[in-house]
Order: sequence, then structure tokens, then C-alpha cells
Amino acid sequence: MASKIQLEQFACAGSFAGLKFPMLRIALCFTAILAVASARAGQQASSQPAPQQAQTAQPVVIPSVIISIRDQKLMLLQNGYEVATYPVSTSKFGLGDNRGAMATPIGAMAVAQKIGDHAPPGAVFHNRRFTGEILQPNAPGRDPIVSRIIWLRGLEASTAHAFSRCIYIHGTAEERTIGTPASYGCIRMKSKDVIDLYSQLPLGSVVRVIADKMPNVAKAKVIYRFQAPDQPVEKGRPNAIAGSQKAKPLPKSASALRLARNNS
Repeated sequence: MASKIQLEQFACAGSFAGLKFPMLRIALCFTAILAVASARAGQQASSQPAPQQAQTAQPVVIPSVIISIRDQKLMLLQNGYEVATYPVSTSKFGLGDNRGAMATPIGAMAVAQKIGDHAPPGAVFHNRRFTGEILQPNAPGRDPIVSRIIWLRGLEASTAHAFSRCIYIHGTAEERTIGTPASYGCIRMKSKDVIDLYSQLPLGSVVRVIADKMPNVAKAKVIYRFQAPDQPVEKGRPNAIAGSQKAKPLPKSASALRLARNNS
């Protein structure tokens, strides 16, 4: 059986049969064959998918927080390395997690809800809603929650009631008290600091409150600046640490204390 090339040669010979010079006829025939072969090669190359470019692997960043009661400081970590340290204010009523108490719980918690996306610094919140009012730092006679709210849920027995007690990391208008225990159970921060922290903590990030001084942690050699997804509503629940207890609802007698903690 004749090959495709031979068949094309015969076809070419017929196409240029009218030419008087045999050598010219042969040259034109082979030129036509080469042109056809080149066109076919180009079609095959274009039909094959282009090689994919190697994608650069994105680093896995796990933010977490340590809060030292003794030092009144909060440390933000990425993958266990220190990224930033901020001054804070914990409860002036001491430590604990009893229902109806206004103390700061000790132990592990997780970010359950984030409230205040894109609110301006100094935005006043009441019952976790922006009132429309904006305060300057240290406004006389005012002590509301401002700027951002990071609502915490307990992960162990010592923090089991944190969520029902409305334990937050939040901004305060009384920035002059930052660095000393002055809250009603929450962890207070300056507006600029809590806004920075809020943007880097996704839901589920672990927050650990310790009574001792801040541990020595190596500083991060590379800091990944990223914007945590705006997810103010909790989706799912963080896994509890072994030995944790389910928080029970606050008794009705504590309703007044809950109203007071709206301004904690």
C-alpha cells in the first residue's frame, strides 16, 4: 500500500503536469509537500494544551494569641512566633469564670464571632450594634465598647462560660487605663490595636489567657500581613479541649450584670 507521502507526490505530479520542465515540476511538487507537512505540524502543536506554569505554594499561617494578666499585654503569634505585642486591660475584679462574675477567665478560648467589620475607629457599640456615634480616645465621662468586638468561646473547664458571659476582646474609649486592670471581665485594647488584631484573627483562632508573665517567644522572621475573612457570624463551633464543660445559661438574677458588661 502506498504511503501518504507517495500519494501526495502522485497528486502533486498531476497538479503540475502542465509544466514543460520536469525538474521544475518536481521542485514545485516537493515544495507543496513540505508546506502541507509544516501546516499539519502546526495544527498538531496548537491542539495540544499549553504546559501549566508551576504555582507557588501559599504558606499556611495559623494565628493565635497569648494574654498575660501579670504583664497586661497581648501577644499575636503566627505559627508559634511573635508577630506583635499590645498593651491591654483585664478585669479589675480579678480572675475567674463563675456565672454572674465580672472577672477575666484563665485558660484557652477561641474566636467565636467578630463584630465591627469596617467600622471607623471609635465607633460606639451597644448590645453589639453600632449606634452611629464615634468617640475620640479618652472622651470625658464615657466608657463604651468601641471600634471592634472579638467574642470568645471557652475551650476548657476554666473558660466554659466565657461566651455566655460575653467575654470579648474589644476597643475602649478609656485608653488611659490600658496597661492596668480596669475592665469588667473583658480584655480591652486601644482602638488602633484592636483593629489591627481583628484583621488578622479568623474565626477559630485560639486565645489563651495566662496569669503569669508573658513567655519568651522567638520573633517571626517573616510576618504575613493578611486580611482575615469578614465573618462576623460564627460558622460551626471550635472543638473543645478535653475536660471542658458545656456553659450553662446565665441565671435571670445576672441580667443586670450582663447589661453592665455591655460597657466592659
